[in-house]
Amino acid sequence: MPSLLKNRVARRLLRPAANLVDRRVQRPVSSLRSELDSVRREVAELRAQEHAIGLLFDHAGRSGPRLPTREQIDRLVTEVAEVSGAERAAARRNVTVAFRNVIALEALAVGRLAGSTQNVCGKLAAVPLLAPPNAQVLEIGTLYGLFSATLLRMLHRAGIEPELTVVDPLVGSQLQPGGLEGLDPTGTPVRVDVVRANLALGGAAGERARIEVGFSGDPQVRAAVSDREYGVIIIDGDHSARGVAEDLEWAEKIAAPGAIVVLDDYGDNKWAGVQEGADAHLAGDSRFEMLGRAATSAFLRAVR
Repeated sequence: MPSLLKNRVARRLLRPAANLVDRRVQRPVSSLRSELDSVRREVAELRAQEHAIGLLFDHAGRSGPRLPTREQIDRLVTEVAEVSGAERAAARRNVTVAFRNVIALEALAVGRLAGSTQNVCGKLAAVPLLAPPNAQVLEIGTLYGLFSATLLRMLHRAGIEPELTVVDPLVGSQLQPGGLEGLDPTGTPVRVDVVRANLALGGAAGERARIEVGFSGDPQVRAAVSDREYGVIIIDGDHSARGVAEDLEWAEKIAAPGAIVVLDDYGDNKWAGVQEGADAHLAGDSRFEMLGRAATSAFLRAVR
């Protein structure tokens, strides 16, 4: 064989075959290089898109990122269905619509929505499915008013024309046991004009909402807003065990029969006082029964 390859005539005769082999070897290499170049371009495009998506959904200027995984949403849908007794398809629809509203309104808002995406969307999705007995809504602790604005939209989708009352001290920053929370990640002050601007995103119901500035435990505040029975009561104020218990005691007196009471941050280790105060209250003679949890919010119903 070596002598054959040294022969010029043999090399000339074998050259076409060698060229054919070379072409067949080079073709896959060239094809692979082309595919790699295509993948590199696609990755570069995806990275550019990822940056733009991050500007809409990442944590800057809000409580945390708004990028739930499929697994997190599936779990939330299950929890909302169990709490509300609704079909899974209805729960998924409401969770999806709630998420879209959160993104849309937070993008337009002055300030932010407080809480994780799952917690916020769980509350927004479950309340309409629980069929409140009337259209009166009371929110104890509103921060920037954006959750109420979004809830008004969700209730409207369910055919309910809500009437909103908000109670909050509105002292410039978020207030919790121990004092002010400090500068908000949005850099926006907690004030009446800010809340009003955000409530307007909830439509006509948000524009005509009444705001009672003060603490939920103040006698004059309670007197001012205890003029009606509420079909929905959101308790998201003082997160200490005592504060939660006092808000629940007040809710017992102003909740309509069949009313829905939402306890925000129930089961959240950061706010252990919420569950402590709620469990202690429910262990006594209460009108409320526990329906269950979605994310870190508990849902109660007034049974009498």
